[in-house]
Amino acid sequence: MAETMPFLEAVRNRRTYYGLDKNLPISDERVVEIVNEAIKHVPSSFNSQSARCVVLLKDEHDAFWDITKELLKPMVEDPEKWKGTEARINGFRAGYGSILFLEDPGPVSELQKAYPLYHEHFPQWSEHTSAMHQFALWCALEAEGCGANLQHYNPVVDQKAKQRWGIPQEWQLKAQLVFGGRVGGPSLQKTFKPLEERVFVHGK
Repeated sequence: MAETMPFLEAVRNRRTYYGLDKNLPISDERVVEIVNEAIKHVPSSFNSQSARCVVLLKDEHDAFWDITKELLKPMVEDPEKWKGTEARINGFRAGYGSILFLEDPGPVSELQKAYPLYHEHFPQWSEHTSAMHQFALWCALEAEGCGANLQHYNPVVDQKAKQRWGIPQEWQLKAQLVFGGRVGGPSLQKTFKPLEERVFVHGK
């Protein structure tokens, strides 16, 4: 489906799905293929290629959200609030997989040395790089008929995740894309502000 769905259609259709299950409509091999394509072809500032992805499927995905729940529980003292937090984490765990988005600061540091005039900007451009990878993979999974939602449980889970999956300490966790089969429709009906307030054309 991803090879035939026009790009802007995938962008338009992309939505947040919190209702997920483990009935993924594509194979593990296809997931890895999509991630490889994104890592290879999504642009990065000065071609830094600083984005890193860790793909967690099946039991490894479950383990990530079990770890997240274990770490969060002592931080939520109110039992009533914990019920809501636990239900939310269980919803993520019900999905099929998670993609961890990380940035390797090594290439960023090298660019700071090579281009001192832009030294202070490279960390921000690294954030842009990660965001582009997140969006590209979210749209790609949408095009394949998967549901997904983007989460940010860093830095709470950083150390435990790095220990379990052998992630270098210097890599910086930025986000987690949870995906799986769709259960129901998108979580929110998106509303749009007038384009006249957001797009300005000159020289037409």
